[in-house]
Amino acid sequence: MNATQNNSQWQFLYTLKNALLLNAELYDNACNTPLNNQLALTTVILAGVSHALGNIFILLINRAAIYLLLLALLIDVVSIIIGYYVWTLTIWKVGQWIKSKDPKFNNLLSPIGFAYAPQVLNFLTLIPLLGRPIELVLALWSLLAVIVAVTQALDITTRKAGFICLIAWPLIQVAVGFIQVLEQKVVQFTS
Repeated sequence: MNATQNNSQWQFLYTLKNALLLNAELYDNACNTPLNNQLALTTVILAGVSHALGNIFILLINRAAIYLLLLALLIDVVSIIIGYYVWTLTIWKVGQWIKSKDPKFNNLLSPIGFAYAPQVLNFLTLIPLLGRPIELVLALWSLLAVIVAVTQALDITTRKAGFICLIAWPLIQVAVGFIQVLEQKVVQFTS
């Protein structure tokens, strides 16, 4: 491993830590660095993989076939990524309606991607009896992070940012829950 790779890893961990701590400065400066789009997407992908790991444990208990485990992994990761883009698109469209100056879609991708940092801990949902409560806490933590990100990215009040973020958040939570139930039903059906 060379020094550049090591520096990139430390930068990513530092960014992840600041995102988890809801550091407003991180979200405010997220659009100013070209590397941040890549770091934000990496955060979202890690969140998807972490979510999938939590779900795969449940599928393993149900003795799912290996092809179903791989399919579930792919579906989980892709659904988190799609949810990220849908949520960003919703925030962007509502932000255009609220702001007199149109925000740019690309300027929202990094801050909202960093707001997915709490979801990187989603693998903890495999803890028996605590999985669902942990998942809810992480979802609320991400919601708070997105509110901070939107407040900074759109330069609006926290109340307006909360309103904007709450428009699509319940739909995304229902969609994620639906995908989890669907995966479990498919495993039960094929077993």
